[in-house]
Amino acid sequence: MTSPIVAESATSPTVAESATSPTVAESATLSGVIPPVCTPMTPDYSVDAGSLTRLVDHLLAGGVDALFVLGSSSEVAYLTDAQRRVVLDTVVGHVAGQVPVLAGVIDMTTPRVLDHVRVAVEAGASGLVATAPFYTRTHPEEIRTHFRTIAAHSALPVYAYDLPVSVHTKLSAALLLELAAEGALAGVKDSSGDDGGLRQVIMGREAPFSVLTGSEVTVDSALWMGADGVVPGLGNVDPHGYVDLYRHASCGDWQAARAEQERLVRLFEIVRVGGTRMGGSSSGLGAFKAALHLRGVIDCPITALPQIPLNDDEIGQVGKLLAGAGLL
Repeated sequence: MTSPIVAESATSPTVAESATSPTVAESATLSGVIPPVCTPMTPDYSVDAGSLTRLVDHLLAGGVDALFVLGSSSEVAYLTDAQRRVVLDTVVGHVAGQVPVLAGVIDMTTPRVLDHVRVAVEAGASGLVATAPFYTRTHPEEIRTHFRTIAAHSALPVYAYDLPVSVHTKLSAALLLELAAEGALAGVKDSSGDDGGLRQVIMGREAPFSVLTGSEVTVDSALWMGADGVVPGLGNVDPHGYVDLYRHASCGDWQAARAEQERLVRLFEIVRVGGTRMGGSSSGLGAFKAALHLRGVIDCPITALPQIPLNDDEIGQVGKLLAGAGLL
């Protein structure tokens, strides 16, 4: 698998400078900006392959380092197996090796995940992303077996997706580091919101093991701690912004990184336009798709059933925030 490498700083800091202004560490791990690609749909809820390829072009033009399909921002929980295959074939085929494409193989239990692993391998994915099992109540030993089994069924690198808000299990630093040491895991996407746990993983990992933050609003902090990159849902809307943020951090320009992060934090307010009228998934994913529609990237902003769509007023609020961020 071809993995982007963190760029070396243009200037070598002195010891004193390094103590106060760290640069993102050089690494042979997967790194950089890896958006979790949204899944555009037609008004009849089919995958819109034409809009999906335009979205991929939009992301590649933004300078991203890899793509992650069939994750939370892809609405994977709402897609049928047939729709998942359309997404995989469309993206992997269109990218044609320009950047790595990670495939989510997320499902409730190991046997179901292994079916998705087979399809991802057949489609030509570069890596696999899996959560802990869910719906069933699991023990840490069962979670170990889950990831070990996934790794044993494919030569592709496996990345753990730490998403306790959805799967109701927090992947501990000790578990992740143990699986990394034995070669079962190539990295983690941390969407837990547990910055202390994230630091434990960063401090305890040995290369190659990729630590990626899933938080759109604390990327500069995660990179300062030593994370390798970011998997930002908002990166669908503004890939250039996250690429700029990452490059500033890579060069040790933390003031510029902070300024760009704060601009993106203000833009992230689009996910709240739905207020209490709908669930967080409906509001967030609806906002991403509305923004992509307003930017002319996708044809239709519809989200999968049973999510509640944004109304005209809420889409108008998304437009105002896009304009405020310089994106319209």
